Amino acid sequence: MADAPVNLEAQPEAIPAKPPAITHDHPRGAIAEWTITILLLLFGTTTLVQAFVIPTGSMEDTLLIGDHLLVDKLAYAPPGPVSKYVLPYSDVKRGDIIVFRYPIDIRQTFVKRVIGVPGDRVRIVNKEVFLNGSKLSEPYVYHKTDYLDSYRDNFPGEPNVRVYEPAQVMLEKNVAGGEVVVPANSYFAMGDNRDSSLDSRYWGFVPRENIIGKPLIIYWSYDAPTERLASSSIGFDHILDLAQNFFSKTRWKRTFMLIHGHPIP
Repeated sequence: MADAPVNLEAQPEAIPAKPPAITHDHPRGAIAEWTITILLLLFGTTTLVQAFVIPTGSMEDTLLIGDHLLVDKLAYAPPGPVSKYVLPYSDVKRGDIIVFRYPIDIRQTFVKRVIGVPGDRVRIVNKEVFLNGSKLSEPYVYHKTDYLDSYRDNFPGEPNVRVYEPAQVMLEKNVAGGEVVVPANSYFAMGDNRDSSLDSRYWGFVPRENIIGKPLIIYWSYDAPTERLASSSIGFDHILDLAQNFFSKTRWKRTFMLIHGHPIP
């Protein structure tokens, strides 16, 4: 049905040192969601769904290290003349959780939440996100540091850490009135673990063509450290850990949990 799980954000994220250092999409109903999920699981191939594993904590506590996901690769695909009546294609929306090829290295795959779509204006003031001039209510966000970082928490601004070239271009060419303006065919994405996420603040916009799909379901969740999940191959230590602790370290309550975005007006 799917290839071996692909590591999301395969390399540990760099975050500033100190100092400078799931509700529904537009509701379809539980029955409809499970129907689509079951159809994809029964008939899916790598064309429809793909398995991924979360190795870093940038989306905590929405997605945890060790969550194994199935990603719907057709969610944002252009609908065909017949398929548009069968599968629920949609545009990428604010609040969607997306899986995409990391713009700096497309061999890596990241998962983040869409905050801004083309034309949106984004800024952050003391950790609060303002979208098109209005402060967002973000129940999915977790702040796990109690200090303010001059760039991370008041954005856009003068970087106090390394930012990649696309982010530098973003800051130079897409800032107006103290806000980042999202250009056409691009998206501004951030992690829910807002203080520890390597996201659009550091590497710029997500190009539309980089988006693979949206997470559909957690089919298994296992409490394992990042270094074991970040490897492209399964090491002996991980196999031994599974043999000894499969039942105690499996997060059974997360098994078969559907993953939802959170609509942002």
